[in-house]
Amino acid sequence: MMKQKHLISISDLSSKEILDILQLAKSLKQKFNKSGTLGASLTNKSLIMIFEKPSLRTRLSFEIGMTKLGGHAVYLGPNDIGMGTRESISDIANVASRMGEIIMARTFKHQAIEELAKYSRVPVINALSDLEHPCQTLADLLTMLEVKGDLKGLQVTFIGDGENNVTHSLCLASALLGINFSCAAPSGYHMNKKIVDQAKTLAKKTGASILETNKPETAIKNSDVVYTDTWVSMGDEKEKEKRLHTFKTYQVTTKLMKLAKKDAIFMHDLPAYRGNEVATEVIDGKQSIVFQQAENRMWAQMALILFLLDIKGGELRE
Repeated sequence: MMKQKHLISISDLSSKEILDILQLAKSLKQKFNKSGTLGASLTNKSLIMIFEKPSLRTRLSFEIGMTKLGGHAVYLGPNDIGMGTRESISDIANVASRMGEIIMARTFKHQAIEELAKYSRVPVINALSDLEHPCQTLADLLTMLEVKGDLKGLQVTFIGDGENNVTHSLCLASALLGINFSCAAPSGYHMNKKIVDQAKTLAKKTGASILETNKPETAIKNSDVVYTDTWVSMGDEKEKEKRLHTFKTYQVTTKLMKLAKKDAIFMHDLPAYRGNEVATEVIDGKQSIVFQQAENRMWAQMALILFLLDIKGGELRE
């Protein structure tokens, strides 16, 4: 019996699997934009969505994506199940995986996702944890592919909070795909060492470079993609004033963007706080593709679901 396939870390996928998912996502998007329909590949399939944290893009993208493919999504909010308090994670996984065909969870702790996967009979998707955000990274890669035409050899730079789930998944994916990755973060906010070590090991096989620095000006030089995220993520609210002070020299400004390539793009996974991590004129300027990036959460996740459920050619089935 084959081991159940999950997406807990972006590194659960091989480089080929990532590229296959991206190509499928492109096909889904193109077909829907041309014909307005995708058939019913997920008829009688249900996605169980477990949310410990609120979200705009995660819920919209998964729920609408399932609907477009003929499936159904069930939303379970923080007060619906009390994961790990009212009911154990193992019991939730056992019950949910006997009723639905696939599970996604947006949690505070990465260990909760791992435990769901351990006890689930069906694929489990990490829709965000404190360690990684692989679904966001798939959407990011899809967007880079659409705009830049190729991924290998790109220079991607993240500026801000390196100890961040988005940064971690983006770093690992870059290493897998031969993308050069730089992260500029203040001392005390660098990426998780285990993630960096894993990325550097993967990068040896693909020729990618992984750079950490305290200096945004160093990291951003000759970048194709400039990326940032909020300085105060959910769970960091008690440190808000400290973080705003620590990160104030890490704002992505027009002046900083000029150090990147002339055709560099700006990305942000949203929600964004204009005037903090990014200047208004950057995120609302010509180089910004943040809303294309947000939309691509849906197409990338639709492709991911078809991949995990092993539905071949799902985008063509009527």
